[in-house]
Amino acid sequence: MHDLLHQLGLEDPAPGVSAGSFKGSGKGGILESTNPTDGSVIGRVQMATNEDYQEVMRISQESFRSWRMVPGPVRGEVIRQLGEKMREKKDLLGQLVTLEMGKILTEGLGEVQEAIDICDFSVGLSRQLYGATMQSERPRHRMYEQWHPLGTIGIITAFNFPAAVWAWNSTIAGVCGDTMIWKPSDKTPLVAVAIQKLVDEVFDANGYPGVMNLCMGDIPSVGTPMLEDRRLPLISATGSCAMGRIVGRTVGERLGRSLLELGGNNALIVTKDADLDLAVPAILFGAVGTAGQRCTSTRRVLMAKEIAGELTDRLVRAYPTIQIGDPLESSTLMGPLADPSAVTAYENAVAKIQEQGGEILCGGKRITDGDLAKGNFVEPTLVRAKADLPMMQDETFAPILYLVEYQDLDEAMAIHNNVPQGLSSAIFTESMRTAERFLSHEGSDCGIANVNIGTSGAEIGGAFGGEKDTGGGREAGSDSWKAYMRRQTNTINYSTDLPLAQGVKFDV
Repeated sequence: MHDLLHQLGLEDPAPGVSAGSFKGSGKGGILESTNPTDGSVIGRVQMATNEDYQEVMRISQESFRSWRMVPGPVRGEVIRQLGEKMREKKDLLGQLVTLEMGKILTEGLGEVQEAIDICDFSVGLSRQLYGATMQSERPRHRMYEQWHPLGTIGIITAFNFPAAVWAWNSTIAGVCGDTMIWKPSDKTPLVAVAIQKLVDEVFDANGYPGVMNLCMGDIPSVGTPMLEDRRLPLISATGSCAMGRIVGRTVGERLGRSLLELGGNNALIVTKDADLDLAVPAILFGAVGTAGQRCTSTRRVLMAKEIAGELTDRLVRAYPTIQIGDPLESSTLMGPLADPSAVTAYENAVAKIQEQGGEILCGGKRITDGDLAKGNFVEPTLVRAKADLPMMQDETFAPILYLVEYQDLDEAMAIHNNVPQGLSSAIFTESMRTAERFLSHEGSDCGIANVNIGTSGAEIGGAFGGEKDTGGGREAGSDSWKAYMRRQTNTINYSTDLPLAQGVKFDV
């Protein structure tokens, strides 16, 4: 562990502030990063004060004035170099993600690769920030739209994807010409510092310090000031629905923009004609991957009554075979939850499920035996439930999966859409008509809808986000770059006349 931190240049305490040459006052508190696998302290980070935040903001705004004038393809070249730097450190960063967050190593490496991929995506995007030319109703007038960078934006990320979600926002905002302030989760601070060191190395070498900035602090010192700061025209926040309501309300009061990617309560429908050999591994990965701590984790499986018995049996047989343990071990398929509070939430959820009539088919307990007792390990849990089980309305960030039978597709879609959240969804079917109906206006109400593929594993080429309580934001692919820019309509009169609106004439 110490060798890993040394190779990534993470001193003790590591600086939680970085904006050009400014590394903080050193007057903030010390944050300890804890390994969720065994409870040990990995390292320490020096937190920001409010005064540090104000200085980071000043530097960010000063850098924006020059960065916005750098041609888009040149900005893209800097992001390309950042992607290459992350490639060099991929193995080390992936191990750190696993060590600090608890996801298994293949997922940790995959997350870093996702950050690299979005760098590549952004490089191409830097030459494609297209406007539109419209036909003017006035003769010898040209009318068009163009896009300008917003300014300095705020990025607030969650613990479960400490590298990728930052990259989704920062690289696209960077090629758009924005500068930024990043407030990462206090559960994964070392990943943030390690990434910021690479950022500083690349941007400083190119002569553009202060574009991507880190400001790790508590809610009173950094969090609330960011939400209330009119100098941040956009806050992109990833987290719980409850957190998103605070962000949306606070930013909305100053008429700022929010890009919210919040909770999911994702369902996977299995029809009577589904290929169960495809559905079962998709369900297992969706429900157990990252110990159920993805916003796209599969929470509910809706089973046609014709295949419900067979599918339930296959899952009940499969769940005990899931290898739980140290996420750095290659044989491990499920690591720990993020912290003790997540374990408590899991235990409370299991108790409420049973009180409400849900049947625990397997799992349902914290692991208290052997070395795993030192960490935040729980059993992946299968629950047989009725469609009206109240707990299914809530998202528990843990490996709890509800199995619900349905009679026909109308009932399945009604159950599917009858939750407050609307992020990811999936259906397994061999019927073209059923698949198309699921994707139609009367089908899934989620931002992501898949056929014969699970709810987890979105690609960066498609816009990521959801509807309803998920917040409505979109990150990564498609035209999500527009969230980081402001649109301007331009009209140029190259005639010798001045036609006025509504035919008004002024004789002067």
